[in-house]
Amino acid sequence: MHIVEATSADTPAALDVERHAFGRDDEATLVAALLRDPTARPCLSLLAWDGGQAVGHALFTHASLTGADPGRGGARGAHQVRAAILAPLAVVPAAQRRGVGRALIEAGAARLAAAGVQLLFVLGDPAYYTRCGFGPALPHGLHAPYPIEPAAAWRVRALAPGVLDAVQGSVACAESMAAPEYWRE
Repeated sequence: MHIVEATSADTPAALDVERHAFGRDDEATLVAALLRDPTARPCLSLLAWDGGQAVGHALFTHASLTGADPGRGGARGAHQVRAAILAPLAVVPAAQRRGVGRALIEAGAARLAAAGVQLLFVLGDPAYYTRCGFGPALPHGLHAPYPIEPAAAWRVRALAPGVLDAVQGSVACAESMAAPEYWRE
């Protein structure tokens, strides 16, 4: 298996992975919208290939911290932090449980960190994402664009040392992802 940054020529393969992984068009529709959305940039689209077949896709899009967490005294450092959101992460059923998702996350995290991104957010299964280096975001004063149930599904991974203790606030995402239906676990 090898992981590459997807180009516009790879978009059909990425959308096929999304459809096969989730068994519906919702995530593929979101990916297509995010790839066209200027508010999602900079974004990083990664494809995992195995024997000439696309088996996994991960999309990382721009996020920012805004507002303040009244319980912690303001949005310390929010204007200075660079952040991204991982959504969606997709692996075709035949390739699941082989480390494809984790490999996509690690490749994305490494590329994002090298580009100066300091925080990576995700909404997903706490058990899975804990194994991938994500912890709960709310105890750090980092709130999702909408209330999340269960709250533990809103996760964060620091890509730079000390950043979790230096910032807080609410995450603002790309306009294409800002609808409430994308914020349910």
